[in-house]
Amino acid sequence: MSDQTLKKSNPLANYFRQPKLYITLPSQGKFYPEGSIDISEIGEYAVYAMTAKDELMFKTPDALMNGQSTVEVIKSCVPSIKNPWHMPSIDIDAVLIAIRIATYGDEMEFTSSCPSCNHFNDLVFNLTNYLDIASNFDYDNVIDLSPLKIYIKPYTYKEISRHAIKALEQQKIMNIVNDETLSDEDKIEQFSDSFVKLTELTVSVVSGSVYKIETPDGEVEDVQQITEFIENSDKETFNAINERVIDLKDKITMKSQEITCEECSHKFKVDITMDQANFFAVGS
Repeated sequence: MSDQTLKKSNPLANYFRQPKLYITLPSQGKFYPEGSIDISEIGEYAVYAMTAKDELMFKTPDALMNGQSTVEVIKSCVPSIKNPWHMPSIDIDAVLIAIRIATYGDEMEFTSSCPSCNHFNDLVFNLTNYLDIASNFDYDNVIDLSPLKIYIKPYTYKEISRHAIKALEQQKIMNIVNDETLSDEDKIEQFSDSFVKLTELTVSVVSGSVYKIETPDGEVEDVQQITEFIENSDKETFNAINERVIDLKDKITMKSQEITCEECSHKFKVDITMDQANFFAVGS
């Protein structure tokens, strides 16, 4: 049902929540597949505060684990993003921060223990400062590996979720190695199985970040051909692509903040994480 139809059918529709702020996406709306975002002509996107239902979504463990809660909340609060699974990774933090600002305000209070004296410091972080930086982000997506030019795109939120699966596979490998109840033969078999899955996933994610390759003979955009190239490229080429994608994502991620302990004046750094369970807690 469209907004106009809803307003005609429900006399209370005019009293529904309104946009609290407008943001410029770090991606500038690029890298979204067709139909996954309503592109803004002025480059700004409306952000609404979370509803009670949205807040409950972030308290559902299974939905948090597989990313579904994040997808549903983004669809609710940034309606221009039609399919958040396809959202570029460089937009994720900015969108979630904007939703938090719209819901709770631009200051986030948190407490951190000093590693020197164990004093608990009450701190305030201004989230708007991050949005100002994110809106001017430049995504340098061309890798020059003469005679090739490789064009990359950010991981999607779906691929980020796959990274989480990769992390679980890595943990599984470590658990197998340290499991004293398994025989050496069983360890080798299970280790090999997990390692193969991890390798296949890594290659798949890297190949998925490449959308075009320029060669002296022309351009290649065929997904299967690009995948075959990644699977048969040397280590230097593979690492150059993987490291550039990771580096660009790191540049747009919220940085650690240097804190001075109010008790002993010791300086230390505090990570501002985007863990939904804590980041969206009321009063956090």
